[in-house]
Amino acid sequence: MRVGVHINRFDHSGGGPALGAELAAAGAAAEAAGISRLSVMDHYFQMEFNGGAEAPMLEAYTTLGYLAGHTSTIQLGALVTGVTYRHPGLLAKIATSLDVLSGGRATLGIGAAWYDREHEGLGVPFPPLAERFERLEETLRICLQMWDPQANGPFEGKHYKLAETLCVPAPVSSPHPEIMIGGGGEKKTLRLVAKYGDACNLFATSPDEVRHKLDVLRGHCETEGRDYDRIRKTIAYMGESATEGDLDAFLRDIAGYTKLGVDTVILVPRLGEPAAWIESFAAPAVQRLAELD
Repeated sequence: MRVGVHINRFDHSGGGPALGAELAAAGAAAEAAGISRLSVMDHYFQMEFNGGAEAPMLEAYTTLGYLAGHTSTIQLGALVTGVTYRHPGLLAKIATSLDVLSGGRATLGIGAAWYDREHEGLGVPFPPLAERFERLEETLRICLQMWDPQANGPFEGKHYKLAETLCVPAPVSSPHPEIMIGGGGEKKTLRLVAKYGDACNLFATSPDEVRHKLDVLRGHCETEGRDYDRIRKTIAYMGESATEGDLDAFLRDIAGYTKLGVDTVILVPRLGEPAAWIESFAAPAVQRLAELD
């Protein structure tokens, strides 16, 4: 099982001026530790349970571009982009630019969006859930069309209409940046994973629940004619043991997931200064999880 780290707070004790150096240090520490992927949240406002809208928040793809310039091997992406945040053609172009400039290290993490306050706060339309899922599927189709060099042409959907789907330069990743669809909704989200996704991301709620979600995904793969084993399974671990640096407790928590085919556990420490934590906790976690294999 590999380890990822998700940077989700920016409340550094040194304030905004300290964030650039902290992020660069976090990227260096993650690569030295053997972390496989580094992600940031994609929100306009900080989430209510994580400090609230008044807490610091950086724009995701600007931050990922900065991290790309301060790293060389680690995979980078948002966990995850809400489909409502950017027009899909622009999103595909942004993700492609990150992939090109990072040398093929971009992941497109995407979901149906949920945080109504940030949409209302900045005047971004927030359609009902059913429509957001329709837009999510169209966005996935648009991204795949833009990443197919033989498929330039119009796109005609219910919600989006593009006269052209040019994307030059093309992604460095082959055949395109990994598409990770976040969420465990059994009727819609996991169906979209089966139809379009290269990876899924589930919350590490319990091994039994994750096992059930993966069984649902397997059923959708059979319906869609997809090879279940070709989809990477990742889980987001938000347990206090990670934030508090209790490695033994973390390993006890995670043990039940190791036999489920989970490829990567993404650690979500609720810390504004992650670099030192990566060195003290995440690096040993990489080694201990490797021993479990």
